Amino acid sequence: MLSRRVFMAGGATAASALRVAGANDRVRLGIIGTGSRGSYLMRVANKAGNIEWAAVCDAWDQRRREAAAFAGPGVREYADYRQLLERPDIDAVIVATLDHLHAGITTDVCRAGKDAYVEKPMTSLPMQGHGLVRAVRETGRIVQVGTQQRSMAHFLEAKQRFFDNGLIGRVNMVRTIWNANGGYLTPVPPGMEQKPPGLDWEAVLGWLPKIPWDPKRYFNRFAYWDFSTGGQTGGLFVHWVDVAHWYLNLRRAKAAVALGGIYRYDDGRDTPDNINGIVEYPENLTVSFEATLTDMIPKESADIVFLGSGGRLSIKRGGYRFLPSKENARLGEITSPGSPEEAHMANWLDCVRSRRQPNADVVSGHYSAMACHMLNLAYRERSRVEWRAEWDV
Repeated sequence: MLSRRVFMAGGATAASALRVAGANDRVRLGIIGTGSRGSYLMRVANKAGNIEWAAVCDAWDQRRREAAAFAGPGVREYADYRQLLERPDIDAVIVATLDHLHAGITTDVCRAGKDAYVEKPMTSLPMQGHGLVRAVRETGRIVQVGTQQRSMAHFLEAKQRFFDNGLIGRVNMVRTIWNANGGYLTPVPPGMEQKPPGLDWEAVLGWLPKIPWDPKRYFNRFAYWDFSTGGQTGGLFVHWVDVAHWYLNLRRAKAAVALGGIYRYDDGRDTPDNINGIVEYPENLTVSFEATLTDMIPKESADIVFLGSGGRLSIKRGGYRFLPSKENARLGEITSPGSPEEAHMANWLDCVRSRRQPNADVVSGHYSAMACHMLNLAYRERSRVEWRAEWDV
């Protein structure tokens, strides 16, 4: 719940949209959540350029200090994100907290009259998207969801080259694969068995039930349902299914099934370290997902494969490869290298200035996350999960 002072600050920051409207104006940024991902996004924002850091916020004082030192002189540190939102001189905020806090904090950012970049998945539970979508519609804020493929040059090129002109043909099946991610096996650093005095564990838990300090949850959140959105589904599948939604103009799924389990890492986790799932769409196609925590060479560990009547497109962050069908054999194999991820942050900052809609808006963020939620429900209930009308926004 925001205080009256924050809502008043929101009124004051109505002027900030005007202040950054010029194409060359510097955007004043704050960030909430300055762990590994937040620190990465700070570097990306610096690469995008024409920004100025005003404030950093994290529940752990060590991370706040490190982020403030990186951001430069004059940057204020906050333990409570609501104090950051009271600042009338901040134009936009990056939200890089744990998954379960994404939607609520981003909603508060919008209600405080500021634009937001929110890490994926946008939600950790199916109904969380409704409040955020409503806040964006009512406030007119610019919110970018961190599914960065939507701004990467070779993903944009592939959409135009194979889908917009119909070359891929009819697609009835998409396979998505992610078979390695070392970040999902992060160990607890030495000495962290006891909570640091400067870490506000209650702020980390947020709306979750209050439990004692758990360093495994804090440092390896993807292993736990409450701190993540199913582990590999909300952390990895969300990227790939979002591309399928984008390329094929999909929105709500029809049904989902999933199988898997904790087959390899019996380390106290409760999310599966191996999972296979299939999401079905009314458009007569399925999108499958397979993920296993292995030590596979990263270059070959992830892929999206569109199986079309006109050819087969394999695309990932490292580039794409198109193999034509017999009817398009004259085209031969078509390939393209990868492109920088930083373009997504640049797209958001450009939209903050221009007030255009960003490449990954909150409605697409909701429906891409919903595909993950449906897989999670199917896995946990061991049943086929059908789309529910209340999930629509």
